[in-house]
Amino acid sequence: MKPFLSIAFAAFLMVAGISHFLYPGVYIVLIPPYLPYPEILNVLAGSSEIILGAALLIPSLRRIASIATILLFIVFIPVHIYFIQEGSCIDNSLCVPKWIGWLRLVLIHPVLIILVYYIGLASPKKHLNVFTWNK
Repeated sequence: MKPFLSIAFAAFLMVAGISHFLYPGVYIVLIPPYLPYPEILNVLAGSSEIILGAALLIPSLRRIASIATILLFIVFIPVHIYFIQEGSCIDNSLCVPKWIGWLRLVLIHPVLIILVYYIGLASPKKHLNVFTWNK
């Protein structure tokens, strides 16, 4: 299961990164106005997602790529908050019901972080067995 999740998530991340270049207007307007140089930030975000997605597929880089991906997702939190503050609808970009904006922030975003942790940082030997107490 873990190899499948690793490949699927890496592909998801790389496709998301490529979309920053194919549809920059969608992403640039989602960047809060208090952050400078939104075009450059969009390129950095897209490039990071592509590079980290590829690195997650390389066993020797998976751990550091997982850490960097988690940090990247944490850096994206202000974008999710800004999207909610704007009513989950940005002109000429993404418009969804407000509850979806909240869902992305409080559920989907943390689930993605947990998934990355599982893919690259969790060791099966260190997992707590919930059925027995290991002493």
